[in-house]
Amino acid sequence: MNAPVKIYTLAQCSTCRDATRWLRENKITFAERAIRETPPTLEELRAMFAAHGGNVRKLFNSSGLEYRAQKLAEKLPVLTESAALALLAGNGSLVKRPFLLGAGVALVGFDAKAWAAAFPKK
Repeated sequence: MNAPVKIYTLAQCSTCRDATRWLRENKITFAERAIRETPPTLEELRAMFAAHGGNVRKLFNSSGLEYRAQKLAEKLPVLTESAALALLAGNGSLVKRPFLLGAGVALVGFDAKAWAAAFPKK
């Protein structure tokens, strides 16, 4: 049995539902969290940031209403890493979903091929 992973999702998000279905089909134990009500912690965001080569843009839901309302496409390039991560930790609507963390695994968005590579069959 795999060690449980934590996945942040939004119930209305079809991509999130696809991701959790994929996890179940592949018998991967997971704990699901509602991303808007309980956004990832700063520690989790820092881990994801590091796993994505320091590209904070990859952590943002850039197609979301909140992202556009705050004009983050313009602001993000001049924000410090700490300020950007604090924004994400304070507003789960800004975080790209699904957002999955586990031992040696850090994934944002859902791509079945990428997820299969991150969870090789034993």
